[in-house]
Amino acid sequence: MDAMTLLSSAAILTTGGLLAVALRDHRRNTHQLRILTAQQISANSHLQKSRMDLMETRNRARLLEETVKNGTSAVEKVHKAITTTTFSLIDRFSTNEEFRENARRARETHDQTSNQIYRSVHTTNKALHILADTLFFGKKEKHLTARKKPKDRH
Repeated sequence: MDAMTLLSSAAILTTGGLLAVALRDHRRNTHQLRILTAQQISANSHLQKSRMDLMETRNRARLLEETVKNGTSAVEKVHKAITTTTFSLIDRFSTNEEFRENARRARETHDQTSNQIYRSVHTTNKALHILADTLFFGKKEKHLTARKKPKDRH
């Protein structure tokens, strides 16, 4: 064997060895990349689930607020219809003028008090929704949007 053949053989063996090392590293890196991608998908999935849970809770809170608001309005309308009918019948069919005048004053007092109560219920409902939004949802949103350093998983 001459020197050129010996050098060529050594170069081929060296290249083959380097290629084997490169392929082994490539497989290891591909495996690590798959693990990291799976962890990233899992983390994103968890984050997305938390966001969806927050959105569902917020929607339920809005639904509750609307239910109380609409329910209170319905009760208020029925209440007004009953009292209007009752006081109108007293005013129309009562023969005693003093009784009618007392009923009119009672109606004014009743209507003012009722309006204040229903206004208070509407205001309290809105205030509770704002308070819940501030205390619970704002804090949870900040927690979800805060960027944290990923923990090492070794």
